[in-house]
Amino acid sequence: MIGKKLSPILEEIEDALWEFEYYCPDKKPKYTKVGFRSSIKIFMSALMERMWDKQELDNMPINKRIKMVVAVGKEIRQLVKRVTGIDSHDLYK
Repeated sequence: MIGKKLSPILEEIEDALWEFEYYCPDKKPKYTKVGFRSSIKIFMSALMERMWDKQELDNMPINKRIKMVVAVGKEIRQLVKRVTGIDSHDLYK
C-alpha cells in the first residue's frame, strides 16, 4: 500500500529535518507554499489512518466516524489559520 511505499521517504525527510534543526537551529527551513500544503496533507493522511484504527477498535458506527473526520478536519484548518494566518483551503487555489 501507499503508506509502506512512502514510509521510507518520510523517514528520510524526518531524519533530514532533525539534522537541519540540530546543525542550523537559528535558520528557517523556508518551505514553499506547496511544501507547506504538502506537509499538512501528509499529516492529515497519517492522522486519519490512526483515527480509523481507533474507531475500528472502539467499534464506532460509520455515521459517528464521518462526523469525527469532519470535526478533525475543521480543527486542523482552524489550528493552521490561528497559528499562521493561512486558511488551508486557500492553499489549493
